Amino acid sequence: MSLIPKETVDQIIAQADITEVVGDFVSLKKKGQNMWACCPFHHEKSPSFSVSPAKGIYKCFGCGKAGNSVQFIMDIEGTSFPEALKYLAKKYGIEVPEDNPTPEYAKEQSERDSLFIVSDFANKHYQQNLHQHEQGSIGQSYLKQRGLSGNTIRKFELGYSLDEWTDLTDTALKAGYQQKYLEATGLTIVKEEGKKYDRFRGRVMFPIHNISGRVVGFGARTLKSNDKKSPKYLNSPESEIYHKSNVLYGLFQAKQALRMQDMCYMVEGYLDVLSLHQGGIENVVASSGTSLTEGQIKLIARYTQNITVLYDGDAAGIKASLRGIDLILENGLNVDVVTFPEGEDPDSYIQKVGDTAFKAYLKEHSQDFISFKTSLYAAEAKGNPVKKAEAIREIVTSIAKIPDTIKRTVFFRSCSLIFDIDEQVLISEYNKIHLQDRQQQHKTGSPADDFAPAPVPEEPEKQVSDGDLLKRYEREIVRMLLNYPDKLLDDGLTTCQYMLEQLEDVEFRTPLYARLMELIKERLCDGTVPSAEDFINYPDQEIRTEATNLLSDPHELSHNWETHSIFVPTELDLLPYGAERAVLRLKWRNVELLLKTEMEKLRLVTDPQEQDRQLNNILMLKSLHSQLGDMLGIVVNR
Repeated sequence: MSLIPKETVDQIIAQADITEVVGDFVSLKKKGQNMWACCPFHHEKSPSFSVSPAKGIYKCFGCGKAGNSVQFIMDIEGTSFPEALKYLAKKYGIEVPEDNPTPEYAKEQSERDSLFIVSDFANKHYQQNLHQHEQGSIGQSYLKQRGLSGNTIRKFELGYSLDEWTDLTDTALKAGYQQKYLEATGLTIVKEEGKKYDRFRGRVMFPIHNISGRVVGFGARTLKSNDKKSPKYLNSPESEIYHKSNVLYGLFQAKQALRMQDMCYMVEGYLDVLSLHQGGIENVVASSGTSLTEGQIKLIARYTQNITVLYDGDAAGIKASLRGIDLILENGLNVDVVTFPEGEDPDSYIQKVGDTAFKAYLKEHSQDFISFKTSLYAAEAKGNPVKKAEAIREIVTSIAKIPDTIKRTVFFRSCSLIFDIDEQVLISEYNKIHLQDRQQQHKTGSPADDFAPAPVPEEPEKQVSDGDLLKRYEREIVRMLLNYPDKLLDDGLTTCQYMLEQLEDVEFRTPLYARLMELIKERLCDGTVPSAEDFINYPDQEIRTEATNLLSDPHELSHNWETHSIFVPTELDLLPYGAERAVLRLKWRNVELLLKTEMEKLRLVTDPQEQDRQLNNILMLKSLHSQLGDMLGIVVNR
């Protein structure tokens, strides 16, 4: 069990606004009473991810993920319930009492959480080295030489690893951290003969945060100019919590600015991010020297659809990285490009010209990627027909990645003017590429449609089993109890009172709904009306998830109906009718199942008197079944 006191848990849940929590990770747009976005848990082009501020829940109607603020952090971070609570407590400035963990609690901590905890310890240790250890002055001198202020150093939590073999390892083991976690995060290297030593020594440390601000790895720069054997930059290896393809340096510090500016500047190195951020350009991230991946693009797409790539003034480097931009186009984002004078990179150039001139340079020299690539290839192919043909094919390949038909048409026209070639020739070439892609997708079983999954043929409608139908009717009862427990019906009873009174002798057969019904009855026995929060925040995850599903509605009535003075009754308006129907349906189904059971028993009975009794039972059940069917308007019984 978590050692966080219940009153602290309740305070965290009460203060954790679902819109704010989800909004840190996803760009939400208001539609009706709810907020909507493309789901962060699966790839989709049309928003099916809903956040209900009133109920304090989220629900994806595509993949089924659902829950409250705590569950969202657990889902997005893959972390435990206690760690998610601590994350939210930190966000809202709530102090969590620190108790000494019991052996049982320590054992309960997941492997993943342990890796986060060890990484956080290392991060604090490196910061302490930078600011308090005598060797830290070496790191501070370098950072000041690079023009970084104390505020920037603290904001990005920069540190220093001592030039000693086992400083971090010894300190961590002495503090009680296990060697296996130091090794799993790559902080400690262990040789076959048992010798162990620190991976990072004598380096400035750049902690790499995930999107929620937890340290998952490190980048480290050596300060030894005479050491030719060690690489200039050294990164943490891949681990359970650190996957380079799904992390962007600086994204945690940039995410609010990305949303506000609706633009992401993409650079290559740590210092590029730090210098631009310090210069007032906070919407900047770095791929940290790795090729841009689809996972990284999807991270950016949560906050903005616009990316501007800032290239160093190195023609060979630009040419080598162009293919990575095609992936951005393929994901439907808008891409601009800015290049710097030869020999300059974003860090050196902003240091050279200053913040104001740098921002002006970005505005003046920004151009869309297709135009940039077309001009680049056109200049190289000038006077050479063979190179020109290759260049056109290369440009068309990039344009083919763009999902939007109108954008493709505009770029074809622009390309035809620059290369002085008929637009129809470009379109024909595009059709060839598109046909090849379709054929390849067909071979691999991938969707054959242009930019959307192939339609799934409809399966013949399957007959609903007795068990599934009963489950559906039980679910409807619980749904209404959770959504409208204290709403008054026509007879003066609340929904809760009416339904529980009518179903007093009905036993729920679906285990999950039977549990929920028991919990509802317990609340009433305690003298309280069950509320949605009781179940959304319930300790058991199965209960939490199902309660959220039952409280989520994929459909909202457009406000235009009210604007045009058209009255459309809601479920609440028809609640007395709906509650009665739900009760009758469940009773009808239970009687029908009981009738089938009795019919089966009759086949096995041989005693005449017992047969008479069994027949009387069946006749009585048939009469009740018929009465319930008449009340429901069922002409032909199932």
